[in-house]
Amino acid sequence: MKKKKNTTISRVIEMAKPHKKTIIIVTLLSLLINIGELIKPYLIKIVIDDYISFGIFKKGLITIGMIGASYIGIVIIGNILDFIASTTTNMMGEEILYTLRNKLFKYTQYANISFHDRTPAGKLFVRITNDVEDVSTLFKDVITTFFKDMILIVAIIAIMVYFSAKLSLLAFIVIPFVIIFSVVLTKILNKIYSKAKVIKTKLNTFLAESIYGSRLIKIFNIQREKQQECENLTHDFRNSRLPGGIIEGLLPALMTILENLSICIIIWATLGGILKDAVDVGLIYVFITYIKQLFEPITRTIDNIETVQEAFVSINKIYNILDHKEYLEDLDTGTELTNVKGKIEFKNVWFSYDNEKWVLKNISFTIEPGQSIALVGKTGCGKTTITNLINRFYEIQKGEILLDGVNIKNINKRSLRQHIGIILQDPFIFARSIKNNIKLNNSNVTEDDIVDSISLSSAEDFVSSLPNGIDEIAKERGTSFSAGQKQLLAFARIFAHNPSIFVLDEATANIDTHTEQLIQKSIDTISKEKTSIFIAHRLATIVNVDKIIVLDAGEIVEMGNHIDLLKTGGYYSKLYNSYYASLN
Repeated sequence: MKKKKNTTISRVIEMAKPHKKTIIIVTLLSLLINIGELIKPYLIKIVIDDYISFGIFKKGLITIGMIGASYIGIVIIGNILDFIASTTTNMMGEEILYTLRNKLFKYTQYANISFHDRTPAGKLFVRITNDVEDVSTLFKDVITTFFKDMILIVAIIAIMVYFSAKLSLLAFIVIPFVIIFSVVLTKILNKIYSKAKVIKTKLNTFLAESIYGSRLIKIFNIQREKQQECENLTHDFRNSRLPGGIIEGLLPALMTILENLSICIIIWATLGGILKDAVDVGLIYVFITYIKQLFEPITRTIDNIETVQEAFVSINKIYNILDHKEYLEDLDTGTELTNVKGKIEFKNVWFSYDNEKWVLKNISFTIEPGQSIALVGKTGCGKTTITNLINRFYEIQKGEILLDGVNIKNINKRSLRQHIGIILQDPFIFARSIKNNIKLNNSNVTEDDIVDSISLSSAEDFVSSLPNGIDEIAKERGTSFSAGQKQLLAFARIFAHNPSIFVLDEATANIDTHTEQLIQKSIDTISKEKTSIFIAHRLATIVNVDKIIVLDAGEIVEMGNHIDLLKTGGYYSKLYNSYYASLN
């Protein structure tokens, strides 16, 4: 536990390093503010002991009015400096929030598919939003305030001892109790907030998933069950924080009691004759004021315990992601692809997602440039896995995958993926315009390319029917469009980017028969020039491909064209006959 705390503190220091000058400036400003705060009670003491006690207004050249003007001047200057310090601190907090949030988002973008397979999207959303906000609050509300408070505490103690060591010792009798209460209750709060943070993450993940899956929830009519689940998580979260709330309420109350106890001790000692020496009224006022000032930073520090604990937990959770560099993809190292012909070779490829159960076993085949092939087999046989491996979304354990004779492990990933276009059964549509969804910020895609791709994908009627045409803004996840319309846009997107290799994973499943026939013509035209890989459950759509690769339990069981495979009467023939039997 100690090692973890040290690690957290070192991470805080690391984040603060770029803002070292800001922290120093704010600390200096805080020092000036504290000096003013310490001078103000002393000025009142002078007025009480040197003026009011003797019933005079003027002493030498200095009058009460001059002292009052000085007091007001200190108040004004202190507030101006406090405003500058607070503004500077807030700007630093926002800068840290900006840097950390962008760093986290960049990580999620460059992390490999394995990372996203094991990390729920809701959890990442919490890290990038709530946890980053917690860290920002630490710097805005706590870090510089901490330095200011520590300086103030040390200065007050030093001045009190200077004025009267005896009174100071009496005033500090309660300090051990302050330390004991603070240390014990802080440790308890640390455990409470760590547990609460875990439940909070679960709750936020659940909320994100429930919002994303709202349509599915309605389809299966499980609103009550989800509501109950939400109530259970919210109940657990409330109960996990409840002890912390009680302690947070208890600590300030204890500090107030100890503060007033200390004041009572001073009054009792001075007025009750405990001290042999006479004590001026002004000195009593100074000690009472300094005791109040001493407990202010202590109480403020205690109030910040929750902020600190939440921030420390958030920092650890954020760096539990950022420290795992093994999930980051190197997109730019390797051979840059030029003039891709599209020859793909699998040589004795073995692959497992978990390094235990083989998903692909000794897979070998060749796709010649411009050739079209289809991957066929039952669900889970490894069809989509093969296309994922071509893109290097995962790394194989054994064997080789070659593109134009070059091992894809030696090819620049960014360049590799630029030459491979994939259309999924459920394409993703951003909440952007049709044009932006097709272009995807690719500067090489022109306006003419977008128009041509819409025509090639038979999406002209659909796009022209929209109020703003290609400038129409899609709703989140493309919910304003039908499944078929989203697929038309996915085809337009691929056609506009013009990759060297096409991968269509059941890409026409949600398109009506007439539109499918139109798109099929476009696909056939492209397939004559481009290497094309089809994954299809509707076997009627792949009868014209050059080669069919039949998979079963991660192994190739048959390979050939449609007619030859039917003649053999093997696995493919049975699949094909079963498919047609299901239509009747």
